[in-house]
Amino acid sequence: MDSILIKDTTREERERIVAESIGNVNGSCDGCSAGLIEMYQPYIDGIKEIREINMEFRAHFESGVDGPEKADCGYKY
Repeated sequence: MDSILIKDTTREERERIVAESIGNVNGSCDGCSAGLIEMYQPYIDGIKEIREINMEFRAHFESGVDGPEKADCGYKY
């Protein structure tokens, strides 16, 4: 398979793409894989591309760490 776009894949292929990307979802883990599968359900259903889902996730992610304060460059005019 050359493309993972919705137009180039079947639902079954998209399910396999997500499952293979996430890894062993049935293994012993802390329960996070179920949330990842749910997050990619719109892709499996043919509603949103993976790229769109990833962009939305990054746009809402907060690390809880404040960024550095802007420093003065020292240039005086």
